[in-house]
Amino acid sequence: MTHTSLASWLSYIESQHPSEIELGLERGSKVLARLNLSRPKCKVITVAGTNGKGSTCAMLTQYLCSQNYSVGTYTSPHFLAFNERIALNDSPCDDEILCRAFEVIEAAREDIALTYFEFSTLAALWIFDQSELDYWVLEVGLGGRLDSVNMIDTDVAVVTSISLDHIDWLGDNLDVIAREKTGIARKDKLLVSGVVNPPSTIASTALEVGAHLRQKGLDFHFELGKHTWSWSGDGVQFESLPIPSLPLQNAATVVAVLVYMGLSPTHDDLVSLFSRAQLMGRFQKVATSPDVYIDVAHNPEAAIELAHRISSLPRKPVAVCGMLKDKDISSVMVHLADSFSDWLCCDLAGPRGAKASELVKHIMHSSPGLVSKTNAFSSVASAFQAALSIAQAEQRSVIVFGSFVTVSDYLALNQSKE
Repeated sequence: MTHTSLASWLSYIESQHPSEIELGLERGSKVLARLNLSRPKCKVITVAGTNGKGSTCAMLTQYLCSQNYSVGTYTSPHFLAFNERIALNDSPCDDEILCRAFEVIEAAREDIALTYFEFSTLAALWIFDQSELDYWVLEVGLGGRLDSVNMIDTDVAVVTSISLDHIDWLGDNLDVIAREKTGIARKDKLLVSGVVNPPSTIASTALEVGAHLRQKGLDFHFELGKHTWSWSGDGVQFESLPIPSLPLQNAATVVAVLVYMGLSPTHDDLVSLFSRAQLMGRFQKVATSPDVYIDVAHNPEAAIELAHRISSLPRKPVAVCGMLKDKDISSVMVHLADSFSDWLCCDLAGPRGAKASELVKHIMHSSPGLVSKTNAFSSVASAFQAALSIAQAEQRSVIVFGSFVTVSDYLALNQSKE
């Protein structure tokens, strides 16, 4: 089937499978075999985890590009354009190459029904194969063991963190979730775990598979100082590293990956990386007067990180928050309720979107004193306008957070004004 635009292709592939999510490798692997792809010149790096996948992929990509390697990076979801998901040397692919990739996948799949994510993953792998790259950096979409990214045998598996999320798909306890995410590991290949207080199933899965496991807190360590941080492991030590804008836990995992891969990063290399490493939607300042930050935090672990970031601001900010109803809203609010002066909660559209009134109930339960400072709105746009009025009058910043959907709606709103 021929489509004349990327928008047309995306509409088409969304309609090709009855389920938005259907974990499993069989369908995609059949199509992958028909594509007969070659591997990158150096290595495939696959990143799984509850939080920190995106920032870990970003830092790895930015480091490798700085060392003049050619890199293909596959991540999800996107904020404004699908092109963000598939990048060559840290730049999103253009519509033309994406459409060509979809044509190839459509021809190869024949009668095999692929999910949107499977179609996208295969397109990314085909583009990377055509580009003759040194490295592929692949972010797992959901879980690990049965995620379509795991169709490709990785050379380096990375697990960033483990916490309860997507329990309908991955299980309702950390041991089971850790086993699913560690399912990206391969025999005789490196597995780097950045998990704090790791479930025992990480080590047991590595042993069963025969992967070479290196764990944070056991094989490598990091320590935060007043203005800098340090890393040690494998007989290597780095002192006085700049504190990155991205989560330090993930930065420490990235150093471990580089060291254990044998890339021998220098102190200057790492200073340069952590001084400039960035990723859209991770406590990112996007406006001034007043300052506006966006953050995709949507589960308890990410909420703790966001609360820590907020603590560095001179005054409590104003929250614009929208969440999906299948997230642990209660726990997020427990960690964040008292971090803000005011809460402007908003409905999110779609079957998964939570109502602002539900968010308000959880905030009231966590911090009853905020009753006069918490309001519900029908959209991100209306909540943000109210937040701006408060922030300007009281000289506060605004933080838009709670979901990729919330941040995307804000970015779309800003784009429409330009």
